[in-house]
Amino acid sequence: MTVPKDIPEKWLPLVLPLKRKKDKEERLKAAKEKRKAGTEEERRVRANDREYNEKFQYANNCIMTSKYNIITFLPVNLFEQFQEVANTYFLFLLILQLIPQISSLSWFTTIVPLVLVLSITAVKDATDDYVSHAFRESWGRTLPVSPCRLQKEKWMNVRVGDIIKLENNQFVAADLLLLSSKNICTHIPSLGDPHNLAQFDGEVICEPPNNKLDRFCGTLYWRENKYSLSNQNMLLRGCVLRNTESCYGLVIFAGPDTKLMQNSGRTKFKRTSIDRLMNTLVLWIFGFLVCMGVILAIGNAVWEKEVGSLFQSYLPWDPSVDNFLFSAFLAFWSYVIILNTVVPISLYVSVEVIRLGHSYFINWDRRMFCQRCNTPAEARTTTLNEELGQVEYIFSDKTGTLTQNIMTFNKCSINGHAYGEEESGTSLSQRLDFSFNSLADKDFCFYDQSLLDAIKLGEPLVHEFFRLLSLCHTVMSEEKSEGELVYKAQSPDEGALVTAARNFGFVFRSRTPNTITVQELGRPVTYSLLAILDFNNIRKRMSVVVRSPEGKIRLYCKGADTLLFERLHPCNQDLMNYAADGLRTLVLAYRDLSEQQWEDWAAQLHSAERAPDYREDRLAAAYEEIEQDMMLLGATAIEDKLQEGVPETIALLSLANIKIWVLTGDKQGKILRLSLCCRRHHRLPSEALLSFETNEKYTHTLSEPLVPYGVTGNRSLTRVCYPITAAFLTLTLPLSHRSSQAHALEADMEREFLDTACVCKAVICCRVTPLQKALVVELVKKHKKAVTLAVGDGANDVSMIKTAHIGVGISGQEGIQAVLASDYSFSQFRFLQRLLLVHGRWSYLRMCRFLCYFFYKNFAFTMVHFWFGFFCGFSAQTVYDQYFITLYNIVYTSLPVLAMGIFDQDVPEQRSLEYPKLYEPGQLNLLFNKREFFICIAQGIYTSVVLFCVPYGVLSQATGSDGIPLADYQTFAVTVATSLVIVVSVQIALDTGYWTAINHFFIWGSLGSYFTILFAMHSNILFSIFPNQFHFVGSAQNTLQQPVVWLTIALATVICIVPVLAFRFLKLDLKPQLSDTVRRAVSYSENPCNGLLKHIPFFKHLT
Repeated sequence: MTVPKDIPEKWLPLVLPLKRKKDKEERLKAAKEKRKAGTEEERRVRANDREYNEKFQYANNCIMTSKYNIITFLPVNLFEQFQEVANTYFLFLLILQLIPQISSLSWFTTIVPLVLVLSITAVKDATDDYVSHAFRESWGRTLPVSPCRLQKEKWMNVRVGDIIKLENNQFVAADLLLLSSKNICTHIPSLGDPHNLAQFDGEVICEPPNNKLDRFCGTLYWRENKYSLSNQNMLLRGCVLRNTESCYGLVIFAGPDTKLMQNSGRTKFKRTSIDRLMNTLVLWIFGFLVCMGVILAIGNAVWEKEVGSLFQSYLPWDPSVDNFLFSAFLAFWSYVIILNTVVPISLYVSVEVIRLGHSYFINWDRRMFCQRCNTPAEARTTTLNEELGQVEYIFSDKTGTLTQNIMTFNKCSINGHAYGEEESGTSLSQRLDFSFNSLADKDFCFYDQSLLDAIKLGEPLVHEFFRLLSLCHTVMSEEKSEGELVYKAQSPDEGALVTAARNFGFVFRSRTPNTITVQELGRPVTYSLLAILDFNNIRKRMSVVVRSPEGKIRLYCKGADTLLFERLHPCNQDLMNYAADGLRTLVLAYRDLSEQQWEDWAAQLHSAERAPDYREDRLAAAYEEIEQDMMLLGATAIEDKLQEGVPETIALLSLANIKIWVLTGDKQGKILRLSLCCRRHHRLPSEALLSFETNEKYTHTLSEPLVPYGVTGNRSLTRVCYPITAAFLTLTLPLSHRSSQAHALEADMEREFLDTACVCKAVICCRVTPLQKALVVELVKKHKKAVTLAVGDGANDVSMIKTAHIGVGISGQEGIQAVLASDYSFSQFRFLQRLLLVHGRWSYLRMCRFLCYFFYKNFAFTMVHFWFGFFCGFSAQTVYDQYFITLYNIVYTSLPVLAMGIFDQDVPEQRSLEYPKLYEPGQLNLLFNKREFFICIAQGIYTSVVLFCVPYGVLSQATGSDGIPLADYQTFAVTVATSLVIVVSVQIALDTGYWTAINHFFIWGSLGSYFTILFAMHSNILFSIFPNQFHFVGSAQNTLQQPVVWLTIALATVICIVPVLAFRFLKLDLKPQLSDTVRRAVSYSENPCNGLLKHIPFFKHLT
């Protein structure tokens, strides 16, 4: 800053503060403008100063978890419902019915069903939204710190710059800078006192919001001191606080700016393929309705011109009608109103009720209840159930989803000697006795006595091996009582290694910011902790520099074999064997440092930590320099066991023609066990593994993908397990921030990559980021047009879960972020087979049968009006009583079809799991498609022709028992309506494959309710009360007492039903489906007589 020379010196004390204030205001204004433009370059946060932080207009921590509130519910919900084409159509019809010149029906025939449908759907939407919001609110609380005192607040009220307190096992509310904790070393130890935190006014300058989970760069300024900040100082939203009783953190990013939300992607409204097809079919029906209206309007014009003009003295036109063309125009709209039931108004609400029932079946399934976790399966949505029966691709996380995320120390190699191996084909089944060690973990198991003997004999390298394990880690130790140690580790791997060292006599006891205390074979030893070289996904290793009590300085390092072997002499035979066993391997090495080497390097490290720019690169260079010329100690092999039933589930789903892709952040060696599982169940050769890491290798192998790996033409491409790395996905999948040239390259490659991957039984993507997981799912959705399902258990799986058609969350040890973002949740991967093969298949089957019957019964009901139009002078006269039209879909035929849609099944659940091929019709969309729709429509039209022609032909010549002719309109209307109700009831009885008491009650009860309401509507009582509303007085009693009427009804029923029975028997005999064969086998095996019949020669061939 420069000061003009002409300002007197005495004014400088006033001018300089004003100048600084003006510069500060200008900086704030520039930052605010950049924030609005979405180009925030850096973030400035001052602790406990909301007024300062609010000037930057940072996002608050409020994330909407509900769609509605009290004010917006009604307009927003109605807007959503009227986005459905059918609801908008019926609202239009209601308006038309208010015009007396074109309406031949009362307004209530449309408004009653419409209001009922809208009300039921609104109640369902409100309930779903309230339950979901209440669940999230139940854990959305934390403890912000005000400048004066702690006060309890909701997550939504947290702001950038607040200091909040978290307790053990609480979810982190926002992205926090860790200020103090009981068990963790921080930059400023004095902030451990809450009173000091209330007075803390430090300022953080850091990077802007981004989606990089593994990096953070910033600087803390406080009391003229400067502290460098990295990712190790951050607590990210969605994580769970563990290994400490409580901690305090400064909010850096809140709400949508948090790294979790930056990786989550947009929540997409998910619709099933049946929903999309239904919307298309409804539009087709609209077109069909318009065509029928046009035909009947033309008929009206011709009739009025040729015949109606002759009746003007007897049947004059309305005053507003002056010619036959205008009469035809009005007739068109009248028939649109009359024939509107061809588009079923109750279709969508019936679908929602059925889906709700299917969701409750999933929630109530005791075989998907985990007693160990006390966690039931939960359907968190009611709109995707039938989509579960059409899944073709499953995208799964690995750790915690397929595995237990519980690590066990399995094997190790020390100085080239392997321990824990099986010898001469016999298993080491004798568990070691660690009674000599009073601090040993009683749950630890190891079976190789030679390793324990080496410890007791004092072999130096073996001791050094376990000394490294007890020192090189970030585990926290808590001694609850004398000799009872509890380890709290950031990862299960570290906990397993430190526990192994503990049992073999090298017990980690405690740590301070500067020391680590270890009890080595009963002798306490305290090491000075000089430096910690942190682990990250790029380094893939961790190191510590310690000084022994004798003054010897040594660097201990453990990390990935691929990186550590570059820094020491190769000796990896044992590691390759461990990788082949699917174990997680770490290499252990050390390096002795002189005092001068340490001092020189410590100065370099201190300079890198305080660097204002490129701090992470400088630290990485410093770490790289010291981690050289190390001596190999050995390697560890840790097993992350698969969950119970995972191999069987993968095999069963593969038999159901479901492709399984594993998208994981682990390296390829750690997931080899899954590929081994795939090979074991599909009998694949071990060389049939493809791994592409660079663009050149990929393009080279696309044309002949298996030749470079020893797989030649006589082996099918479909027998391949296909691992892929994140570096390869970066080359292949388009990212918005890449250059246009790279984007063009990716666009050319992605389809070839997908084609190659899709011929494989299983695909494994290694070291992928959350965003890459979502991109892989999106790629398959885009090009394969198949139903996808994503399953995961952690916050890094949220983006993938939201992108897939169906998201499944595993409620495990990684928190509930995946569960909150999912559509379905449970605690074990093995429950997926039951979710898909039982609940999903049944839901798809039931929904398809429901839709086929629904369209059939409505066309059979509505088309009678069309045929009647040719016999009533196209006058838009209805066949049925208006009350029958109103009640047909909501009373007489609604409950039987709902019962079938909720309870029906073709084969028992055990057979669904025994015969996974039963799942394929859903994948191929065989049970409800455009072809099946037209078959249902054809059957409905045929039924309507029979229902009109048979009563019309019979009653036109018939007379009653009293000699009075029956050829009157009301007798004809009652006969057709009764025939219709009986025919559709018999039809649904034939369509029902699984009878329950509810089905019987609904079918026969609906039939009984029709006659009850019919006689009530045609009674003298209602006529005397409402003479202008009930015109069919006495018609039901007079009509149904005539034998000829019942003969007509029986004849119409037989003509409608017999062809359907004949067709189904022929199809069952000539071209049975797999479900028919399985059902026949089930019924045969359950028949006790078949045990005797199979011994008779005539019946032997049937068995």
